[in-house]
Amino acid sequence: MSLYELILSRRSIRQFKPEPVSRSILEKLINAARLAPSGANLQPLEFVVVDEEEVRKRLFPCLRWAAYIAPEGNPQPGHEPVAYVVVLVNLKLRKKGYERDVGAAVENMILAAWEERVGSCWIANADIEKIRDMLNVPEDYKVDSVLALGYPAEEPITEELKESVKYWKDSKGRLHVPKRRLDDIVHFNSF
Repeated sequence: MSLYELILSRRSIRQFKPEPVSRSILEKLINAARLAPSGANLQPLEFVVVDEEEVRKRLFPCLRWAAYIAPEGNPQPGHEPVAYVVVLVNLKLRKKGYERDVGAAVENMILAAWEERVGSCWIANADIEKIRDMLNVPEDYKVDSVLALGYPAEEPITEELKESVKYWKDSKGRLHVPKRRLDDIVHFNSF
């Protein structure tokens, strides 16, 4: 599959199979993240990989899932993520403007994961202070977001945006994700 085809097929996953993701794949994701573009090459990002069951179980309730379709969009029992990457910003290296670094690094991880058929869901709505305490994150680091990972137990469908950006589940429980049409967003040489 080409990179473009990989990008087109990727969707956020919120239901996972209870199969572990190997440490070698998790390290591959972090390596992809560390090689992402970084403003002024400051490289302020660091990562906490959570793959032990006990820590995963404590982290899970700190996360807010699928606001449009909660709680049915939340991972169901037995379908929780099997690993997480907690994205940290070292504030000694960069206090502002790190958001682009985070976006580039997380997208690299998402695509590297999908190449391995590992699904992901990028979560910014979380109990950051609880996560900080649980993982012993120093005060001079910002807990930015969490990438949930696991082999997909669902296949979301992309469809053309009609009336609302809100994703939804059909009567069979399949997630539908509206996306704007290319013709509606591209402007060549002038608006």
